[in-house]
Amino acid sequence: MSWNLNNTATWAIDSNSVHQAGCIHTCQGLEFDYVGVIIGDDLRYIDGKLTTDYTKRAKTDQSLKGISKLIKQDKAKGERLADEIIRNTYRTLMTRGQKGCFIYCTDKRLEGYFRERLARLAAI
Repeated sequence: MSWNLNNTATWAIDSNSVHQAGCIHTCQGLEFDYVGVIIGDDLRYIDGKLTTDYTKRAKTDQSLKGISKLIKQDKAKGERLADEIIRNTYRTLMTRGQKGCFIYCTDKRLEGYFRERLARLAAI
């Protein structure tokens, strides 16, 4: 599967878009019937807590540009901002599907966390 980085501005409705992956920057503001979200190692579930790690983010992701410099200047502020950006990225991506969302987690504990939360919601 290829990224839509070098495609048209209308990649989401292009006939070949089913064979492409979008990113937060190209999906913002768009709605789809279904979306699939791959959650990488930048969001994990450790010791009963959702944890973010900006160092595990793709090096090509511009949303965290300058974060290393900010963390050197003010560690708490930089880590807080990185955490907020990472969480917001996945929240935005997971809300693009009007009918549903499929999630793949590289961290199997995070997958278990989502399964448990969804099961609790289904039981209500």
